[in-house]
Amino acid sequence: MAKAINFGDLPRSYSTLGTAKVVIIPVAYDQTSTWLKGAGKAPEAIIEASANMELYDIETDSEVYKKGIFTDEALATTSSPEEMVEAVRAKVETYIKENKFVTVMGGEHSVCIGAVMAHSENNEDLTVLQLDAHSDLRDEYNGSKYSHACVMARVREFAPIVQVGIRSMDSREKEFINRENTFFARDICSGQGWIESVLGRLSDKVYVTIDLDVFDISIMPFVGTPEPGGLLWYDVLALLRTVFLKREVVGFDIVELCPNENSKASDFLAAKLIYKLLSYKFRE
Repeated sequence: MAKAINFGDLPRSYSTLGTAKVVIIPVAYDQTSTWLKGAGKAPEAIIEASANMELYDIETDSEVYKKGIFTDEALATTSSPEEMVEAVRAKVETYIKENKFVTVMGGEHSVCIGAVMAHSENNEDLTVLQLDAHSDLRDEYNGSKYSHACVMARVREFAPIVQVGIRSMDSREKEFINRENTFFARDICSGQGWIESVLGRLSDKVYVTIDLDVFDISIMPFVGTPEPGGLLWYDVLALLRTVFLKREVVGFDIVELCPNENSKASDFLAAKLIYKLLSYKFRE
């Protein structure tokens, strides 16, 4: 099979910027990862996997690609974290001004900071919904305030955050955790009514950032910092389906895939998740 040229390997009639409602921005950045390297290769791997998706979504009875999905060129990967954040912010804001729905495809989790900055500047009363195994609330890590371990410490400078799926953190992060806005994986797996509780913590406008390690390693083993005890596919979809239905999701990102040449299942899950969320956003 020829190499996919864009997300979904769509023909020009459905992937041209001028007519597309959706813009996907690949950010192949992996400078601050501290364990498994490879997230910089994720955008290419996701695009390759997306060429093998069925473009009809059974659940929503829709073909969201017909709304138009434009895949931008990948942003440069060798800049400092601060420069990368600003590059993402500027790029996302450009497309917001053009009334596009923007999806950022990482790369490591720090790529979401610029996206949140852009959306917070253009949306009043925004809440950021984080799905993640890690709280990421360190103020600084390995000398950088823009490390992947500090993402939510930076994000909450621009908008309130609600954290879902958390199951790993440093003891020093405890003072920064908002217990009312944090939904630990162990409580989700043993409880009921958690989705409505999450929804109750969100404002009308929501930006969603998804670190793929929120999923259990049984279905998503290839991430930068894998953790046992995560959520499963339908758990995550049940939450996101409700959020997209009852709130205005203004944008989202998918980050921290660490592709493995010998197994493509994780790549495909990431691609399918992006397409599923776009199907939720534009369902009629």
